[in-house]
Amino acid sequence: MTTTLNPPPLLEATTPTPARRGTRKKKDKGRGYETRSLVSPMSLQTWHGKLVYWTILVVVVIGFTLAFVFPLYWMVTGALKSPEELAQIPPSFFPKHFDFGVYADAWDQLQLGVFLKNTALYAGGAWLFTLAVDVTAAYALSKLRPFFGKLILGLMLATLMIPPMVLLLPTYLVAKDVPLFHFDLLNTPWAIWLPAAANGFFIFLLKRFFDSIPRELLEAAEIDGASPMRILWSIVLPVSRPILGVVSILSVVTVWKDFVWPLLVLPETDKMSISVGIASLSAQMPQNVLIASLVIASLPTILVFFVFQRSIMAGLTAGSLKG
Repeated sequence: MTTTLNPPPLLEATTPTPARRGTRKKKDKGRGYETRSLVSPMSLQTWHGKLVYWTILVVVVIGFTLAFVFPLYWMVTGALKSPEELAQIPPSFFPKHFDFGVYADAWDQLQLGVFLKNTALYAGGAWLFTLAVDVTAAYALSKLRPFFGKLILGLMLATLMIPPMVLLLPTYLVAKDVPLFHFDLLNTPWAIWLPAAANGFFIFLLKRFFDSIPRELLEAAEIDGASPMRILWSIVLPVSRPILGVVSILSVVTVWKDFVWPLLVLPETDKMSISVGIASLSAQMPQNVLIASLVIASLPTILVFFVFQRSIMAGLTAGSLKG
């Protein structure tokens, strides 16, 4: 009697296929993800690896913090020093006497109230015109999709490659004599509002966010009989608050800190912005009073950043990922 020996079953390969470079490989049983990096996780478990890691991290964080915060500290403390203390070499890092009355002197002597009022008017008008022009343009390019829409968007983005200083002269000539209408916009808020509204970068940001809005949502509104403007007002704008907040903040801050363009189009003293007004009167003021005026002029934008910093980051990343 012959016995037939069955061959043993083939062993299944258990070695996973190596992942390609730059990709993530999922661990077994959903324990998480492991990524390739310059330092292996095993090296980070040793005391030497932890020491090197935390040393580099602390040095980098402290270095970048000092690079950005130290100029603000130097400006605030410089206003509290006397002119003689500011001129001494080597400079002192702490003022000997804290004289906060210099801020009141700067407010009165440099007419900061008038300049702040003018700048608030220019920034507020630029914000309204920016939303009106850029939102409708981005909505048309994203959802209405007109003929030559991609060409128009490409031309708008091409303007971002041109240095702003190159556009100063032609923009100034247009503001001095508007084509077809022959209006002179110099010494008027329109010279600030209209150029600020035409911003290709804002249109690009808004369009990318509008592209992430589901098309089915807009088609449902069209079936109900909503017009394109009704869809924009009732559906698109309410869900676009993050990116609208970013565009609003950036437009206001851009006008607030601008110097060259207001210097060209607003030569009259009672219509100057805060940056131009301080520069025009700087030669007549003590150095500590001048620095105090710079602190006052910087406070609105710093407060806006600290209040809306989460909205800025959320809006910049919104619409970048789908799914």
